[in-house]
Parts: sequence; C-alpha cells; structure tokens
Amino acid sequence: MIEREPDPATNPRPAPAGKGSEDNSEPAPGGKGGEGNSERRSNRAGGDDVDRILAQWATERPDLDTTAMGVFGRLQRVARIAGDTQERAYATFGIGRPEFDVLATLRRSGPPYQLSPGALAASMMLSTGGTTARLDRLEKAGLVARSPDPSDRRAILVRLTDRGFAVADRAVTAGLAEQQRLLAHLTPAQQTQLSELLRRLLGGF
Repeated sequence: MIEREPDPATNPRPAPAGKGSEDNSEPAPGGKGGEGNSERRSNRAGGDDVDRILAQWATERPDLDTTAMGVFGRLQRVARIAGDTQERAYATFGIGRPEFDVLATLRRSGPPYQLSPGALAASMMLSTGGTTARLDRLEKAGLVARSPDPSDRRAILVRLTDRGFAVADRAVTAGLAEQQRLLAHLTPAQQTQLSELLRRLLGGF
C-alpha cells in the first residue's frame, strides 16, 4: 500500500457549501454502493436535487436563465461520484488516482513503457514537482524505476517495472468496469450521444 500525502492536483480544497451554493453541488451520499442514491430516488419522482436548486433560483431570480447552472451542477456531481468510485477500485491495488495516472500514462505509451519526467508531467498537466512526488511513492512501492537516459546522462527516464505493468493492467480494467457500471442505466446510443456532446462542449474551450 502506498502511503501518500493529500495531492492538491486531485484533491482540491472544497469550496464552502450551503444554501444557494453557486456550484449546485452539495455533497452526495457516500459509502460503497451508495453514490447518487438520493438523486436516483428523486429522478424516479420526476426531478433531482439540481432541479430543486434551479426551482429556488427561479423563484428568487426569475430573470435568470439557469440552464448552464443545471448542466455544470450535474457535471460536477457526476465527476465527484465517478472519482470516488474509481478511488475505491484503485485502492484494492494499493494505489490512488494520482499514482494510477502515472502508471496508466506509462502503460498506454507502449513499449518500452518509459517516458521522461517532463513528458509524464505534460501528459498529466502537472508541475514537475508534483510529478516527482508521485514518482517517489511509486518507486518506493516497486512499481516504477528511474534510470539515466542513455542519450543524455543528465536526464532520467521513468519506466514501468514488471509489477507496475501488472498493477496498471489490473487497475485500468477495474476502473473501467466501475465506469461502465455507472453508465449501465443509459443505452449504448445514449452513452455515445453523451460522449459526443461532452466532446463538443470541451472543443469550445
């Protein structure tokens, strides 16, 4: 099991919550198997907690078009539920999301499954300092190894160990299974449509 300090890149300080919270994202119920239960119950009744918040704003500020608030409020809730679920899946392999991101980046890079720290940092949109802390934890656990770059002795390369390769493969399979479980109530066509809409949304930034 990797012992790690809180990672500010993946565990940002939560914003204060309360009535009328601007991100519409009061904490969802926790616990394995319990994520989003209150929202699923309210959905069966014809609405969810975001609808309740939007209705309150409609009463207090009927001049506002809160469509965007509803979209991003739900995106934030989905991201939180999915993140918590995947953290539990990765924990069974003794890693967290920060460590998984490193292992997965090396694994999908293809043989020889090694990259420079700079390339890793760029892929994960992290500072080199943040990447170094993750590499220290993974190297201590025997999941990655650092060695001098043969083409530049001043630089180093990070590669997956055999154990790291196995953990990466098992963790990505487990995490994907959880993602598929969370989407199971949508038809394949709906999942494809949702993915396309999110791609178009991201393309506008």
